[in-house]
Amino acid sequence: MMTNLNISLSDTMREFIDQQLQAKGYSSADEYIVDLIRQEQEKEAQKQIEKLLLEGLNSGEPIEMTEEWWTNKRKEVIDRINQD
Repeated sequence: MMTNLNISLSDTMREFIDQQLQAKGYSSADEYIVDLIRQEQEKEAQKQIEKLLLEGLNSGEPIEMTEEWWTNKRKEVIDRINQD
């Protein structure tokens, strides 16, 4: 579902958008603004991933991930799946 959003821009902002349309090949101001929002969403998602990774790194003692560790982890996951 798509919704409309009306915004007011200064003349200089509209001129900037028009320049970006030509320079970057956007077909409309809508396409340009939607792309800017999508880029911002991706940045926020990346920040969240980095936050979670740091939490994981700081969550306890480090574990050496050897082939034996991976074998055991795979077995644990398979056993968990088979219990369902």
